Amino acid sequence: MVDLRSDTVTRPSTAMRQAMAAALVGDDVFGDDPTVNALEARVAEMFGHEAALFAPSGTMANQIALQLVVPPGGELLAGGDAHVLVYEMGAAAVIGGISSRTWGSVGADLDPAQIASMVRKPGGYTVATRAVAVEQTHNLGGGSVVPLPTLQALRSVADEADIALHCDGARIWHAHVADGVPLAAYGRLFDTLSVCLSKGLGAPVGSLVIGSAERIARARVIRKRMGGGMRQVGILAAAADYALTNNIVRLAEDHERAQRVAVALAKYGVVDPAQVRTNLILLDLSDTKLDAAGLVARAAAKDVHIAAMLPHLARVVVHLDIDDNAVDQAIAVLTGILAEEA
Repeated sequence: MVDLRSDTVTRPSTAMRQAMAAALVGDDVFGDDPTVNALEARVAEMFGHEAALFAPSGTMANQIALQLVVPPGGELLAGGDAHVLVYEMGAAAVIGGISSRTWGSVGADLDPAQIASMVRKPGGYTVATRAVAVEQTHNLGGGSVVPLPTLQALRSVADEADIALHCDGARIWHAHVADGVPLAAYGRLFDTLSVCLSKGLGAPVGSLVIGSAERIARARVIRKRMGGGMRQVGILAAAADYALTNNIVRLAEDHERAQRVAVALAKYGVVDPAQVRTNLILLDLSDTKLDAAGLVARAAAKDVHIAAMLPHLARVVVHLDIDDNAVDQAIAVLTGILAEEA
């Protein structure tokens, strides 16, 4: 079976499992798990921030971060297909009491001037804007990368408006490898970030919230309130540490394999290889006889598994468990199906 549904389906390698088995552990709720503490310090330093907090999921990490920068009743601005709003079960509103307003999403192609025009100042009876959230890389933008100059312009917008800037950096490692931007260069632009270790890097569980020491102290309270306080979690932190050490540079291999898939499928008009920057390939089936569910079902019948994102949008994700043979198999199956419908 070739599983291209997501880069969350990877399984820990033997070496990662050995690191987990050998991990020193304590009780993280009491703050004395040495492996967790070391991981948090390492990630904070990578992004040039004071502190970080290990959380069990990317959704929890994002929602903790949003509660740090947007008080109940405050407003968050984000793209119309932002993960923090679309794929996190309404948590910003339900848990954080956060109001949200969106710009017409165009993936990673942000317009800082447009976002600046949306900011509402405190006063009167409107909801004051308190933060902007961006996604790096952008999931429904097909793994697209927000350019550094765009983020720098957005930072200026946030400073001018005296609001916070949050990065949903679940796949920021891919942006770092694709554009060569240092992680600290990204880090200094954001008040808070969430980064995921179980997407692309191959850890079984875990994300981190990154920010100032004061914010992360508050984040520990929010995490506990949300049921995210964990005990001997150094076993998982050891896997995350192994992933950071061994699996960042190799992301370039995933990008190259994703490009192979995109080039092979381009002749059917479902993808533009120039738009495939990282490990995600979005297949736009609007001009074919297929819908996403149909393509997914037919591919699965031939042991190639992809995901349906929207009625006419399917997603292929390359990851560290996908080698060249798996890519060849996926290309053969997908081109076969598309050729039948041409």
